[in-house]
Amino acid sequence: MIHCYKFDDLNIVLDTYSGSIHMVDPVAFDMISDFETKSREETVANAIAKHGISEDEAEECMCDIEELKDAGKLYAEDKYADIPGVYRRRNYTIKALCLHVAHTCNLNCEYCFASQGKYHGKSALMSKEVGRRAMDFLIEHSGKHRNLDVDFFGGEPTLNMEVVKDVVAYGRELEKKYDKNIRFTLTTNGVLLDDEITEFCNKECYNVVLSLDGRREVNDRFRVDYNGRGSYDTIVPHFQKFVKARGDKSYYMRGTFTHFNTDFVNDIKQMLDLGFNELSMEPVVTSPDSPSALTEEDLPVLFDQYEQLAHLLIERHNEGRPFTFYHYMLDLTCGPCIYKRIAGCGSGTEYLAVTPTGDLYPCHQFVGDTKFKMGDIYTGIENLDLREEFASCNAYSRAECEDCWAKLYCSGGCAANSYHATGKISGVYDYGCRVFKKRIECAIAVKLKTMDVEQISGSGANLNDDCSSCSDDFTT
Repeated sequence: MIHCYKFDDLNIVLDTYSGSIHMVDPVAFDMISDFETKSREETVANAIAKHGISEDEAEECMCDIEELKDAGKLYAEDKYADIPGVYRRRNYTIKALCLHVAHTCNLNCEYCFASQGKYHGKSALMSKEVGRRAMDFLIEHSGKHRNLDVDFFGGEPTLNMEVVKDVVAYGRELEKKYDKNIRFTLTTNGVLLDDEITEFCNKECYNVVLSLDGRREVNDRFRVDYNGRGSYDTIVPHFQKFVKARGDKSYYMRGTFTHFNTDFVNDIKQMLDLGFNELSMEPVVTSPDSPSALTEEDLPVLFDQYEQLAHLLIERHNEGRPFTFYHYMLDLTCGPCIYKRIAGCGSGTEYLAVTPTGDLYPCHQFVGDTKFKMGDIYTGIENLDLREEFASCNAYSRAECEDCWAKLYCSGGCAANSYHATGKISGVYDYGCRVFKKRIECAIAVKLKTMDVEQISGSGANLNDDCSSCSDDFTT
């Protein structure tokens, strides 16, 4: 299966099952597009008629195409379809937890999927005892995984910094005892971000996610306190000071775009002007009847914005002022192993969310919906059928994905988005699929435009049959 598309002056051909990406001239682009649906003679004749080339030139191009096919870099066969049937069911182990240390928040964001951080329940803070038990649970169920991830989430986790610090200290003890490497991440709205928290994060956190929606008027439409006052003027100075102190350590400035700011590239430009270079802008996750929900009419605007963003990334790279956009981060020379590409984020299996009381959910987007409770950190996973259902979600489990060129980039999509759009985790969130495919097209184009010649010459395939490039063994 191949996917052919154009971006500016590039004619790009992606081979789904080998991961090969080819930049070709217009003649080869059209002939590759015709190759499987038309006869050899018709493909050659069409190229001669359309491009005014000689028969010898068309034949030479055809021979190049056939050589690439024989080499497994065009129209490669799918040799991965049998993997989902055995992967994960060999051994269920956990490598990441999302600790909900605070089911409360000091902001009152209208679009919050977590119902202003309370997850449709009562306000709650995680205790030290629950936090420590969650860490024990992770170690006990981590199997051979050495690299483990723990995210401090909410609500607003800085409202419970005493527990955050205690859990990290306890985690450092467990690292030494069990030969593990625990990477902590904290997500914050920035309201309470001060020198003490900054120093702690810079010492202990592998990554920090900072929430800002961009322009003041955009941010302050939804990201307000309980008195309705916007947060921009409070949090931006906090974030600027934090990023300056963070140095070269990882962080992300994460924004949300809604129906009210479909021109989100302007928000990215605002973040760049403020001095932030590690950026992410996510589509809103909300009820379809919400005024902030993205609409069908918004889609062409979003597609144009992703193209504008690609051009901005290329322009800034060429000027020596590069920045990172999360959804455009691709490695065309050595991407994730095939097991990860098929299985995705691991929600409900490798990745779980922990509530303040210790209940376990497949991920943070399911917390509060009791039919998705999987167990708790004391008795373990009890809803085995639910775990099996999540384990069955992958790039091959949905009929709608069978002929999709992007399935080994999205792994079948987000289970939570599928559930909220269709009522089942095995469904397909069509709107999100279309947005995702546009992002991938743009991301590949950005990489091709900014890679040097030596890198491009080595980008023939990026699907790994083994896990040698991964930090963990995904086959266990």
